[in-house]
Amino acid sequence: MIIYGIGIDVVEVERIEAAIARQGDAFLGRLFTGREREYCGKQMRPALHYAARFAAKEAVSKAFGTGIGGQAGWLEMEVERAESGAPKMVFSGNAAEFLVREGIAEVQVSLSHAKEYAAANAVALRHPS
Repeated sequence: MIIYGIGIDVVEVERIEAAIARQGDAFLGRLFTGREREYCGKQMRPALHYAARFAAKEAVSKAFGTGIGGQAGWLEMEVERAESGAPKMVFSGNAAEFLVREGIAEVQVSLSHAKEYAAANAVALRHPS
């Protein structure tokens, strides 16, 4: 496999907490899938987990070199947990089509969070041509 692109993002958890407090479900529904909302909502500090997923989606869009929008929208990228507990990206819609078009075989992500910050990095990999 060869690297198609890499991305990283850091988010202030307070920024996500404030957006949730101001906009509630409207904010969450624009950025996070139902499964992400279900998972984060069950956590002791939901905003910490939302922030990590926000960072993951930003990091993936940077690895794609597209930013968030037409090639990969917020709801077309979903962070799931593999059986091992590791984060796993799942794609749908335009994002899934982008992977096929660009020959991207795998996107690996790593999430981290502390009291005030959440961070993620992403590596998009493709088979050699």
